[in-house]
Amino acid sequence: MTTEARPHPLYAPVAVPLAPSVPRVPPGPPDAVRADRPAGHDAGLRAARRAARAAAASVPAPVPASAPASVSVPVPVPGPVPRLAPGRLRAGILGGAGAVALLWGVQARPSARLDAFFATGAHLAGLLAGYGVLVLLLLMARVPAVEHGVGADRLARWHSRGGRYVLGLIAAHTVLALCGHAVHTRTDLLTATGGLLSYGAIAAAAAGTALLTAVGVTSARAVRGRIRHETWHAVHLGALLAAALGFVHQLAGPDIAGGLLIRWLWSMAHATVAVLLLWYRFAVPVRAALRHDLRVAEVRDEAPGVVSVLVRGRGVARLRAEPGQFFRWRFLSRGLWATALPFSLSAPVRDDTLRITVKVRGDHTRRVRRLRPGTRVLASGPYGALTAHRRTRRKVLLLAGGVGITPLRALFETLPGGPGDMTLLYRASDEGGLVLRAELEAIARERRAALHYLLGPSDGSYDPLAPRALRALVPDLAAHDVYLCGPPAMARAATASLRRAGVPAARIHSENFEEPARA
Repeated sequence: MTTEARPHPLYAPVAVPLAPSVPRVPPGPPDAVRADRPAGHDAGLRAARRAARAAAASVPAPVPASAPASVSVPVPVPGPVPRLAPGRLRAGILGGAGAVALLWGVQARPSARLDAFFATGAHLAGLLAGYGVLVLLLLMARVPAVEHGVGADRLARWHSRGGRYVLGLIAAHTVLALCGHAVHTRTDLLTATGGLLSYGAIAAAAAGTALLTAVGVTSARAVRGRIRHETWHAVHLGALLAAALGFVHQLAGPDIAGGLLIRWLWSMAHATVAVLLLWYRFAVPVRAALRHDLRVAEVRDEAPGVVSVLVRGRGVARLRAEPGQFFRWRFLSRGLWATALPFSLSAPVRDDTLRITVKVRGDHTRRVRRLRPGTRVLASGPYGALTAHRRTRRKVLLLAGGVGITPLRALFETLPGGPGDMTLLYRASDEGGLVLRAELEAIARERRAALHYLLGPSDGSYDPLAPRALRALVPDLAAHDVYLCGPPAMARAATASLRRAGVPAARIHSENFEEPARA
């Protein structure tokens, strides 16, 4: 098998000659290329597997005892990381909403008057909207336990869906309050609007509503792709001001202002979220930048339109980055310093060095390709839950599409397992689209793992990700854990095929996040 890309020495596993006898593999479809080759293990890989076993002790992982004398640099062992399970976070959010509804119910006074009916409904919608804004800010506060347990992509989906609910509650609160005031004062809606806006707290709420509406509009799929990421981010910062203005309005309302304990609890909830935002979104990245002094060490071509960036610093192991995770990278150079770009680690951390592999697709990624050694880097993270802790089965299938290979390449090297336990399927349109190919083949040989390249156009007559094709490549597919990363359309199609092939949804682990617009 030919190799088209020369791996960087820091990340190249020890090359081991092929064994004299290689098992024959039944021929597959014409556009599937296989690399199932056995060989020995090196001590670096064994150390990585011991580290992963510590994180997933319930998974049996036999490792051969033999190893060549020459070894690669061992992978540092991240310490235990607290993780909040998605179910617990969801239960906590719903429990908080129930507590807010209970607060409303205790204070509600049943009345047959129409204005009281409108006002009571407005109070419930307003309380839930205020609570919803706090939840949205908490989901995006980048609290490590939440990020590592739930996953950045799931948090983003919850945030997006929750934003629609919050805007709906704000609209309901506004309409009900206007109708209630109009009925109470016996005026029309236009006059009632002018009367309400004469109150300072209500004017503040109106300004906050306008800001949140702008956030919602710029987040719509049809609009997001047409504006620059910097513009979108600046508008989103308005949500912080909107939350502050809404808090002023809530303190003036009868549901919060009616009791000292309620005001204290409501204020403490807002203060807690504000502290988490300031600490994890601003203070922690700045502290990490000062502590680790990250700088670009090398920029290297891997394939046409694909580059790897090596970032080196002091005490990088203290970041506790796990294979499969990503950072948000801010390169302090012209055209890049204002944008935090999310890129996964494409190799385990070694020698105080982090590596990312980037596909050039837009203005920002073209500038990444032109980075010079010595450029200072601010990296916030690590984030993401696509790590060894999700594993529940001895056998693992890694399924990658395009540049989605980057987190899976790190997992391919470090997940524990013996010969035959690990399979990597790599989907690309042609051989030129295979990234880090030489490294993947070296790891496959040394781990005695199966590596399949699934080549061909996405609109071709043969679908290598169809259930039947997947079962042909991985006969005991239903007994595997599956780690999946690729373009959104490919990930959705692959997930559907895996489910039809018998893999339970709980054993399909994916994390796909959109890069900033025009990256």
